Amino acid sequence: MDNVLQEFLQFLEGFWRIVGQMSPYLLFGFLIAGVLNELISPAWVERHLGGRGPWPIIKASAFGVPLPLCSCGVIPVAASLRRHGASRGATTAFLISTPQTGVDSLVVTFSLLGPVYAVFRPVVALISGIVGGGIADAIEPRDTEAAKADACQDECCTDSVQRHWLIRIFHYGFVVLARDIGRALLIGLVVAALISSLVPPDFFVGKLGGVLAGGIGAMLIMMALGIPIYVCATASVPVAAALITKGVSPGAALVFLMTGPATNAATIATVWKTMGPRTAGVYLLTVAGMAVGSGLLLDALFDMQHWDPKPVGMEMIPMWLQIASAVVLLAVIVLAMVRRPSPGDPDDHSADEAAHDHDEPGSASVTVDISGMTCSHCADAVRRALLESPGIRSVNVDLRAGQAVIIGGDLDENTIRQAVESLGYTVAAIVSTPAGARKATNDQ
Repeated sequence: MDNVLQEFLQFLEGFWRIVGQMSPYLLFGFLIAGVLNELISPAWVERHLGGRGPWPIIKASAFGVPLPLCSCGVIPVAASLRRHGASRGATTAFLISTPQTGVDSLVVTFSLLGPVYAVFRPVVALISGIVGGGIADAIEPRDTEAAKADACQDECCTDSVQRHWLIRIFHYGFVVLARDIGRALLIGLVVAALISSLVPPDFFVGKLGGVLAGGIGAMLIMMALGIPIYVCATASVPVAAALITKGVSPGAALVFLMTGPATNAATIATVWKTMGPRTAGVYLLTVAGMAVGSGLLLDALFDMQHWDPKPVGMEMIPMWLQIASAVVLLAVIVLAMVRRPSPGDPDDHSADEAAHDHDEPGSASVTVDISGMTCSHCADAVRRALLESPGIRSVNVDLRAGQAVIIGGDLDENTIRQAVESLGYTVAAIVSTPAGARKATNDQ
């Protein structure tokens, strides 16, 4: 019993230590992510990624590196880029580079793993995106460019009520993003704390003949773990840090940091469905090949420079600030996860529109059940795609319920289904909403 209690206390100590180390940096990352979201919208990215050649591919990969999009959330954005005229190469580059890093994960990488990883990781993400995009463009026939869809006009894709830019920055960073990554981040912290408290030091050096300590064998094992499962770029960092302290090589940990966020079974299937088997193959092989190559290079770099592979947690933050930041971070994540958007919130896109549109002459409404949406970026992509369809005046996407309420004039079910499924989601049902029910709902 005493041993169990001691291990539990070690777990709590490890959990709190990791949260304290990363929380000041992650809160800063949330703020920077909010600024980037305000400055760089998906529509802005779409306007800069048209045409063939190397320059759109380089820009797509560079745009993707700082954006805080997970491997599931990047799919609809990439599909939207493709629909609006981006080449297959630019779309693939964005698809590969974006989920590997984000400004939030980079500051956490700096806090837990030190400056070497914080520089190496985004550089590898950028290069892997360019390589994958170049291959995708090279193997694509010249006559298979996607037809360019009409973009939203007359601010139809913006919030119905414009709010101050500072409110939008803080709301995205500390509510929307915290809600998107909160669950995965908490799971990652728990796993890291369990590894730190239960696994003996240098455990992986002495097990399986040391195969997990380094070399191609360790990287293949990390890749086999990382590719099929989902772990966001931020949540993967404390897990990687814990693995390194137990004897896993820096290069093998990097393979996990690349393949875990960049791929998972659902994302691979969705890329196959939305962009075809050829692009899915390029996507998967590029991530796998670049991960192993980068891991070998990082191990060689550590060996040549005689660097200590153990994580270099940044100690420049005073203890009182770590404790205060940890409390704030946990409060932000918990509140963001339990809170539901209310009418008038910046992420409640259409409550005001619905109130104006539901009683217009000839107005019709349908409720669409959608499966596959996992984050706010998924919901935003669905909303934008639907608003670009003819006849639709307003769309309200409820992420938790997995539904979209659409109001418009001449609503065509096939058009609605095509708009949603082009992003990789599945339409389970489309149900017409009686006018009386709409009015009662809006009056509540």
